[in-house]
Amino acid sequence: MRPKVICHMIGSIDGRLLSGRWTPLPEGAQPNTILKIYEDAANRLGGQGWIVGRKTMSEMVGAPSPQLHEAPATTLTRSPHVGNRQERTLAVAVDPSGKLHYGVDHIGTDHLVAILGEHVTDEYLGQLRADGVSYLFAGAQGQDLAAAMETLGTTFGIDTILLEGGGTINGAFLKADLIDEISLLVYPGIDGLAGIPSVFEYQGSRHDAHPAAGRSLRLLSVETLAAGIVWLRYAIDRKANG
Repeated sequence: MRPKVICHMIGSIDGRLLSGRWTPLPEGAQPNTILKIYEDAANRLGGQGWIVGRKTMSEMVGAPSPQLHEAPATTLTRSPHVGNRQERTLAVAVDPSGKLHYGVDHIGTDHLVAILGEHVTDEYLGQLRADGVSYLFAGAQGQDLAAAMETLGTTFGIDTILLEGGGTINGAFLKADLIDEISLLVYPGIDGLAGIPSVFEYQGSRHDAHPAAGRSLRLLSVETLAAGIVWLRYAIDRKANG
């Protein structure tokens, strides 16, 4: 059974994600206010890990050079591999083509897990194994997010996970109907420029014009936090005829 997926984000009042562009907080707010409030709220959601896309994860891990390893003696099966987890919470990267290189098995105290397409090479899988990184597969091309979430539940024992990606990966999860709750921190500021990344940005065509079709939002709670940040929580309900 797949885990509950909570999309946990912070954005300006116009839904934009690039915090460096937002108008400033009121006078007296501490520089680390945003991050602290975001992390405190995330801790209250009870997730056993978090998910981001490749671009977001690349900003976190930097660009370590790939380490050369001998090719495995036999072809590796395209089945989940649990690396050096040690019961840690998970830091999950959706990286269908296997472009990320880690060099370690963790970010902070969280264990790294890669979601891949089955077409990645044995050499790349060997590199992940050598680093202690876990991995699992999302179909042949890495697009079957539903299958990946099932594996997180069955193989990794995850009950709840936080989706903290950029707009593209959030949009992909939205289109796949894999988001069960939205946790949105509304920052009291404005970006205002068209084209700036936003909370949901499904990369589809005109026939996919409504990636949230068949769903509605049900308010769970509203809470005012420090510095005028408002925390909104919504359950996503599936309509019977959706």
